[in-house]
Formats: sequence, C-alpha cells, structure tokens
Amino acid sequence: MSTLPELLLIDKPKGISSFTVIRQLRRKTGVRKMGHAGTLDPLASGLMLIGVEKGTKKLTGLVGLDKEYVASILLGEQRSTGDMEGEILAERSYAGDVSKEAVLEALRALEGEVELPVSAYSAIKKDGMPMYKRARKAAAKGEVVIDVPRRVMKVYETELLEIKEIETENGPRLEMKVRFKVGSGTYIRSLAEEVGRLLGYPAVMSDLRRTKVGEYRIEDAKRLEEFDTLAQRLLNKLKFW
Repeated sequence: MSTLPELLLIDKPKGISSFTVIRQLRRKTGVRKMGHAGTLDPLASGLMLIGVEKGTKKLTGLVGLDKEYVASILLGEQRSTGDMEGEILAERSYAGDVSKEAVLEALRALEGEVELPVSAYSAIKKDGMPMYKRARKAAAKGEVVIDVPRRVMKVYETELLEIKEIETENGPRLEMKVRFKVGSGTYIRSLAEEVGRLLGYPAVMSDLRRTKVGEYRIEDAKRLEEFDTLAQRLLNKLKFW
C-alpha cells in the first residue's frame, strides 16, 4: 500500500506533457494507479492535481473547478497554435500606441461571460475528431483550420501585473503579464487573442502558468525532483525483502 496522500499537488515544469508527469511519478514512487484532474500543455507550467490509488475516484469532481493562471501576452503577432510553438499567421510591429489604460479597459471587457473561438489545437471534438488532430492534418498539407467552434467562457477576474515594450527577432512587441481567474473550460490562448483584437493588434500567448485550481494553490505544490528521495527509500526497502 502506498504511503502517498490520495491527492498530490504537483508543479509541472515547462517542456513536458501532463502524461509525462504521471509517468515520472509512477517511476519515482512505484505507484501505478494515478491520474490527473486536467491537462496542462507542454509549454505551460504550474499546478496539477494528481489522484493516487483511491484518490483517482475523486478526480471527476475536481475537473470542473475554477482555475487561476498567470499568462504572458505578446502584442504584434498571431500564431497558428495560439502559443509560441506555431507558425506566424499575422504580424504587425508594435508602434507604441497602446496605453496602460487601454489594456486595462480591454481586460475589463473580458470579465463576465464571453463567447470566443477555441484554439484550433484544443482537445475539443468537432465531427468526432479532436481539434488538434484536425489542425495537425491540415498543417501537414500546408493548410490552416478556419472552422473552429466557439464557446462561452467565464472570466471572473483579470489583473494586469506587468506591461513593457520589448524587441524580438520579429520586431518590436508589447508584452503584458496578466492574472486570469476563470471558469473551467476557458482557453487562455483565446483570451490572449481577444485582448489583441480589442487593442487593434494580432496577439499570442507567450507563456502560461497555472497558479490555482479551486482552493488548491501552487505554493503548496511539490516539484517532481522532490520525489527522488522517496523513490530511493522504496528501492532500499526492496533490497531487504
């Protein structure tokens, strides 16, 4: 029987998938029965709720909890995936014509319920196929998925944390860091693009970190490396069996 709690709070690093988090935890702890209450894209970091053994039965009730994110948004380009991994679809060098007050007004316009197109690379199914599979098939042919479904998204709070002009290899951009408190099923990539539309620029989500799920906080999460010592203790026990 595992000595782990039924629910683990994990701080997922950037660059790996949510399934890789599960796979690494299984290897580090020796526990096979695990699952999670909501994926994070490989390019995103932050809080994941991991059910362990009997705790996997609780995951269904956790999936629909409200969530909080800190996102970086780049004004001046739009990409096929809605994040920095995709090809540039639209581009416009930032001309220094967006004030902080205009950004705050755009963020306030998102608060409440807003209907937006979901990301072409989301897991939402259309005609029985996940959107990301449709998008990848189209990309292989040099095409872009245009007929994406729309969804009503809930935005409870927005907070502008930082705003600055930066220079990139593609030209000048306006970068902003925003905290979003949202309902389940809200796509931050969609919100980022809508912020750009309201400000008259193409926009892309350049970074994403999930900081809260329901009342669970990133401050209480563990990093994957913290389980290395536990794995070593389990291996040492096996030597004496």
